[in-house]
Amino acid sequence: MTTNWQPTASIETLRQRARLLAKARAFFHARDVLEVETPVLGRGGSTDVHLVSLSTQARTERGQRRLWLQTSPEFHMKRLLAAGSGPIFQLARSFRDGEVGARHNIEFTMLEWYRPGFDLDALIEETTQLVTALLPRAPGPVVRHRYRELFHTHLHIDPFNASLDGLRALAAERGQMPLSTLEVESRETCLDLLMSLVIEPQLGQGELSVVVDYPARQAALARRHLDGEGDWVASRFELYVDGIELANGYHELTDAREQRERFDEDNEERRRLGLSEVDADQALIAALEHGMPEGAGVALGMDRLIQLALGKARLEEVLAFATPHC
Repeated sequence: MTTNWQPTASIETLRQRARLLAKARAFFHARDVLEVETPVLGRGGSTDVHLVSLSTQARTERGQRRLWLQTSPEFHMKRLLAAGSGPIFQLARSFRDGEVGARHNIEFTMLEWYRPGFDLDALIEETTQLVTALLPRAPGPVVRHRYRELFHTHLHIDPFNASLDGLRALAAERGQMPLSTLEVESRETCLDLLMSLVIEPQLGQGELSVVVDYPARQAALARRHLDGEGDWVASRFELYVDGIELANGYHELTDAREQRERFDEDNEERRRLGLSEVDADQALIAALEHGMPEGAGVALGMDRLIQLALGKARLEEVLAFATPHC
């Protein structure tokens, strides 16, 4: 039996990748944003029910301890912000179990940066500037879409007021799956399915699509605010090009009490769904209690952006060794 040892990306593609990474670094260096490095192992993982964190048992000075491979460098970078780092960015190795496909790999590169003093509008402007600088052709104008309006346009429903049974039935129909497979799924899971199956392919076609005003339950680590209809929504955005989600940005939550409550709510939902609980990162809570500056931050899938820039069909074509070949 012959073992396939060769890289999944060509050497020329890896040269092009290196040039794009250097260009991204130059973008931030020109803006006096400090490049940092943080651990891939952390005290806690992501409690988000839609993410699967990987963990390992490690021998430490305190004995055997479970450590978590980070789904993004967010927790550590926010601790640096609380320590007074100022604006920072990182090209970080991140890990999400089960994410394999044309646009996914279990281990991937996340470009993440934080801007104390920025609001969401300023961060959207900087994110679109970076994406435009790295793509070989202009993706078109920047167009903002409200989450609620997208569901009105493409599915003829109000995602804030539709019944859970109705959302489950619609998700089963559009996903061509038995309704029974969704009988325990939450409102947010059904909305995520409809977003990915129906709406996302329409976004970023001839434009840079920025989606705002997600439901408050999808705030994750972002603040919440009231929209024009009087509903609580998440202070976050997502950026799409050619139907591909590239970036997810937040007006960052700095309230330690609220963040602890959200971690607890996530694990409660995990228990309800029969999923394993994930250790919440208490070091992040302590950093928020100390005080993290107001500001905004964004995570961008660097491998996906490189895939788009180089016109590759699959993510593995821009990785030296994709997960099954590593």
